[in-house]
Amino acid sequence: MGVQKKEAFKPKTVPGNLKLKGENFYRDRKKVQYLNMLKGGRARYDSKGNLLKAAAYQSKEAPTAHIEPNRKWFGNTRVIGQKALEEFREQMATKINDPYQVLLRRSKLPTSLLHDNTKIGQVNMLQTEAFSDTFGPKAQRKRPKLTVEGYDQLVKKITDSEGNYDHKKDLNLQANKRTDYDAARDWYLTAGTSKRIWNELYKVVDSSDVILHVLDARDPEGTRCRHVEKYIKTEAPHKHLVYILNKVDLVPTWVTARWVKVLSREYPTLAFHASINHSFGKGSLIQLLRQFTRLHADKKQISVGLIGYPNTGKSSIINTLRQKKVCTVAP
Repeated sequence: MGVQKKEAFKPKTVPGNLKLKGENFYRDRKKVQYLNMLKGGRARYDSKGNLLKAAAYQSKEAPTAHIEPNRKWFGNTRVIGQKALEEFREQMATKINDPYQVLLRRSKLPTSLLHDNTKIGQVNMLQTEAFSDTFGPKAQRKRPKLTVEGYDQLVKKITDSEGNYDHKKDLNLQANKRTDYDAARDWYLTAGTSKRIWNELYKVVDSSDVILHVLDARDPEGTRCRHVEKYIKTEAPHKHLVYILNKVDLVPTWVTARWVKVLSREYPTLAFHASINHSFGKGSLIQLLRQFTRLHADKKQISVGLIGYPNTGKSSIINTLRQKKVCTVAP
């Protein structure tokens, strides 16, 4: 009887010596509390479907809450004048366009103030040309130029065109279209158009902090992938892009110097000769990567990715940095 009275007048906070309802050998106290939490938020209905108890946070009997206004909401705002904003924009434009300047902590900059919104909204036709100027007695709309004077001449022109129509000469028909283009194309014209190759390329770009774009010194402009450069500049401006002018031993020295000067206007450019024993530019590249590591001091290490056209020397550069053959070189 004493146990039953103790359980009948059980307080809200259950002491440690009493068991919860459902607590047994298979379920301990924490497991029962967790199950009660999952079951507790549901609504209860009677046998006729009438609502007895609303679900948690769904009762309409709760009073409407009002949030008291506070001046501290507006205490952390910053105000800048138009002239100061223009000067800041000019200074930032010179720094951003400089390939040898690195902008840190981009997330703390007011990018919406730095760049003007170039999005063009929906054009309102009534602002460009009023309704009264287009329709009505005072219309000023120009009449279209027609090659016929009346409806009869238009019908005659259509009938003549139908009489002279030859379905064998109509190139818009599917039967007259040429389909032998693919057979005449060489295999190298379709190389690199696979979707899998582009997916692998974007994986390297997305997972790298520093991207080395390998160019062939014999044809730097022909081995540049401007599509990837545009993607990095617009979608991932926080990533660092560096040009590696490889195979400089195959061109004269003055040609290499000219190309380094031209390409350095857009991104940092290094002349490189990939070789395990007799390399050129390896020390400059390692020193540049160390400088990028200091910029990302919050990371333990940075990831470097190499992109470029086939046979530009990507695997040879990796072998040169490791001083052993770790990547297979294409024939």
